[in-house]
Amino acid sequence: MVSDAHGKHAHHPPQFSPQDADDALSFSHYEERCPHFEEIVHKKVNQWFKKDYTLAAALIRLHFHDCSVRGCDASILLKHGGSERAAKVSESLRGFNVVDDIKAEVEKKCPRTVSCADILTAAARDATVMLGGPFWEVPYGRRDGRVSLAKEADVVPMGRENVTYLIEFFQARGLNLLDLVILSGSHTIGRSTCGSIQSRLYNFTGTGKPDPTMNPKYLNYLRRKCRWASEYADLDGTTPRKFDSTYYTNLQKKMGLLSTDQLLYSDSRTAPLVAAMASQPTLFYQQFAVSMTNLGNVQVLTGDDEGEIRTNCNYVNR
Repeated sequence: MVSDAHGKHAHHPPQFSPQDADDALSFSHYEERCPHFEEIVHKKVNQWFKKDYTLAAALIRLHFHDCSVRGCDASILLKHGGSERAAKVSESLRGFNVVDDIKAEVEKKCPRTVSCADILTAAARDATVMLGGPFWEVPYGRRDGRVSLAKEADVVPMGRENVTYLIEFFQARGLNLLDLVILSGSHTIGRSTCGSIQSRLYNFTGTGKPDPTMNPKYLNYLRRKCRWASEYADLDGTTPRKFDSTYYTNLQKKMGLLSTDQLLYSDSRTAPLVAAMASQPTLFYQQFAVSMTNLGNVQVLTGDDEGEIRTNCNYVNR
């Protein structure tokens, strides 16, 4: 366990390496157990994507929130009072219905075989591909966790943290500086509620003024768009429906939507990586597959002694 910021070990969290997961996870895990698993996921994600393209970004985000708390163990999917799903940070999460739909179909073909954690990981990969992003092979064999606590979800970044917090958050999960900058690049698609940026637009750090680091034209545009906190704004204001490296060129133009986006370009630790991605789009594309693989390997539960294979993703097995 990584102790919290008030714990005496806060500065030295135990280092977990996503590579540790490789011993237990396997590319051939379902080859005999459930040969049509990936086919089912692909078909279902495609069907939902055609109905509502915003679900693709939602699935990638859901996967990130899952892996951020207790590792990629589908703890975000558990539905009970006081679960991660009930936390404030989880309010705008979507895509649960897609996972449930895939699970129902998989259970028909291969009962009690495929974990919800593996389903969400595969769905996030397929969602990336459907948006025009890279494909990568996903190793399988994750088990589903039995514990989900709302208070543990409070550590997940909300868009208002500083870069040091983000770096430490990633490092505690065995992810590095490059993973932070690359996975932030998933904001090349998707949107945010205007509530997350109200303070940047009107009352930055209690000054009663907007964030001075924001592009003035972009600021005016967002003030018109975000009259209500419940409205949405695109995370990439230039090519919102395209998976590309424009997210990084936006940061160079002071057009990051969340302050956590913009800070990546003003912090000396992350700025060189932002510049590299802005100038080398194919590098971002290739590295996104690597960083998503690393994310999907965070603190996974494997083997019979850990976790279970849920029959319904919303509830632990009876």
